[in-house]
Amino acid sequence: MRLVLIGLVAGFFSALFGVGGGTVIVPLLLLVCRWRAHNAAATSLAAIGITALSGVITYALHGDVNVKYAALVGLPAAAGAFGGTSLQQRLRTRTIELLFAVLLVGLAIWLFVK
Repeated sequence: MRLVLIGLVAGFFSALFGVGGGTVIVPLLLLVCRWRAHNAAATSLAAIGITALSGVITYALHGDVNVKYAALVGLPAAAGAFGGTSLQQRLRTRTIELLFAVLLVGLAIWLFVK
């Protein structure tokens, strides 16, 4: 049931703000389900692929998808995901958690001062 609720929250925020995996699913899997960071990140990536497909279909039906720009962002993002996954597999779980916390705090500060 917790995983279903996490999925609902992630889907809602993904559609509303364009976030879901890293900012919703991963923290909730870490905090609520007590998963390891490696497993949370892997599960989040798999789940967000399904979420993204659903969102793309909905936005495409409204004529809001520019395939050319999506490819210009998506293809390099896929390469970055490959590199990030390779690095993540070599880091300790605690290191990943701390780096993730720094990223989220930095983004929050940037949004406040922006």
